[in-house]
Amino acid sequence: MRLNNSVKLVRSGLLLPLAALLLAACSSQPDAPEQTKDDSYDRETAGGRYSMRQDKAPGEMPDMSHVKDAVPRFEPYSRRGNKDYNVWGQDYEVWREVENYRDEGMASWYGAKFHGHDTSNGEVYDMYTMTAAHKNLPLPSFVKVTNTANGRQVIVRVNDRGPFHDGRIIDLSYAAAWKLGMLDKGTAPVKIELIKMSPGKQDSLLANKATGRHIQLLATRSGDKARALAARLSKEYGFPARVEQRSDWYRLQMGPIPATQTDKILTRLVAEGFEQAYFLN
Repeated sequence: MRLNNSVKLVRSGLLLPLAALLLAACSSQPDAPEQTKDDSYDRETAGGRYSMRQDKAPGEMPDMSHVKDAVPRFEPYSRRGNKDYNVWGQDYEVWREVENYRDEGMASWYGAKFHGHDTSNGEVYDMYTMTAAHKNLPLPSFVKVTNTANGRQVIVRVNDRGPFHDGRIIDLSYAAAWKLGMLDKGTAPVKIELIKMSPGKQDSLLANKATGRHIQLLATRSGDKARALAARLSKEYGFPARVEQRSDWYRLQMGPIPATQTDKILTRLVAEGFEQAYFLN
């Protein structure tokens, strides 16, 4: 009886369209990415960031010559992004006690697709600052990156994971890639060197800096929130606070802060809930 019904459906032309619809539905379902050991890696991230599609520079290619290198300093490792994890079936170990690290290989960069999204340690990715992603270094870390093809150098703060692509050792922000002269090609041969900072160690390049330093506290889409916080924090801390707008994002910054008070102020800000706070210069 079941065979006869099938024959009737074929003859009537109903079974073939139905089968085609079922096959199309099955083929449109993507394979689920591997679950990770670190909750900060979700399915959306794995399907986007880890898909290895080349990012594109903004249409206007904004000039980044004014952007300063990240300033190495001691920072406690973040609570997020420092667990061993798994991406696309590959296990990755976070180096927790690394003191010396040098490597050479290919660098890539990422920008507009991820601008405004969370990094692996919970900060908001800002493609116009000097940051990077690395598979194994603890977050945050600081590294010097040299483009061995043209000799250009930058210092970046590592706050993200990647690149998950054979032969690539670091993924740079748009600003860092701009300064290294690698935007057009998308990749470049580089040498990277860890800059290890210990508690209480003062960078000799900044020890006598009289102008003080600025701290970025957060980035938000709410201009009202940023301005209200700026007014309150300026009154509480006694330092100027400003709000800079770039595209749809408002960045809250405080400073300049004298070199003798920078560590104390940053520690206080982090303790009060501004865990994304970091030095700009």
